[in-house]
Amino acid sequence: MKRCKHCKEPFQAIHWNQKYCLKEECKQYWFAEAWKTRRKQIKQDLETLPEALAKTQKIFNQFIRLRDEGQRCISCGKVPKKKNAGHYFSAGGHSNVRFDEFNVHLQCEHCNTSLSGNLIPYRKNLKKKIGDDQFVYLEQRAYLIKKWSKDELLIIQEEYKEKIKTLKNLHIKK
Repeated sequence: MKRCKHCKEPFQAIHWNQKYCLKEECKQYWFAEAWKTRRKQIKQDLETLPEALAKTQKIFNQFIRLRDEGQRCISCGKVPKKKNAGHYFSAGGHSNVRFDEFNVHLQCEHCNTSLSGNLIPYRKNLKKKIGDDQFVYLEQRAYLIKKWSKDELLIIQEEYKEKIKTLKNLHIKK
């Protein structure tokens, strides 16, 4: 005999995939859960490509700030008051490396925004950080054109949400 997913009491299922008993409160709970799932799917289906790109960028940038927690600004070397995820090759102009972890590092607000990335010291410090070979490979990939699809962006979102969760667990354990 099955147990109701909501009230945990045993019940006789009418259908093979029935998970809730027929009590009124359990039916309402089931409808609410079904609506949450459906609403999430509708919202995802109606999301435009630019909205998906912006959402993915926000999640990716959050990951970079967490990954580089405790480090200094890659350009000026100061401890940043306001932390940014600074792209060496800009996100708008170099779509292929927009979500490349070698291309994006912790930057202070001043270098990233006011100095437009402060790229001369960024380049020098980036070469030190990732090595000359990786830098050359990054440069080669930066000039390839990439058109992102919503499905690719959803995969990247899920990947970086998982990485963020892992990093947060590591920070809690420290």
